[in-house]
Amino acid sequence: MKKFGLFILGGIAAIILIANLGPMAMFAISLAILYYAFKGFMKADTSLSKVAWAVVGLILFSITASNVPALVGVLAAVVLYFVYKKWNEEPSIIEPKQTQTESTDPFVNFEREWAELKRNF
Repeated sequence: MKKFGLFILGGIAAIILIANLGPMAMFAISLAILYYAFKGFMKADTSLSKVAWAVVGLILFSITASNVPALVGVLAAVVLYFVYKKWNEEPSIIEPKQTQTESTDPFVNFEREWAELKRNF
């Protein structure tokens, strides 16, 4: 039942991720260009070039802000990653701790002792 839930969650996350691939690409491109516009603004010497870079930066900021729902696609990718990790996780088998008296007392672990005796003969 646990694998079925992970399968459903992974399927929904994959559909959301595929649906948001275009906006995610545009978001990444606009962020990269906005970064270079900011660097150009900081390096500009004249006020006219600073105004030009500011206008370009504002236009790119509006493009970036219009693609903010693409962050849902990023969140879906993160969910898909955790579903993948959980799917491939090995089940942990909890073994009871053996105390010092259990390991030395032959009558407590009879099956282990019997297998050891059969192996020796």
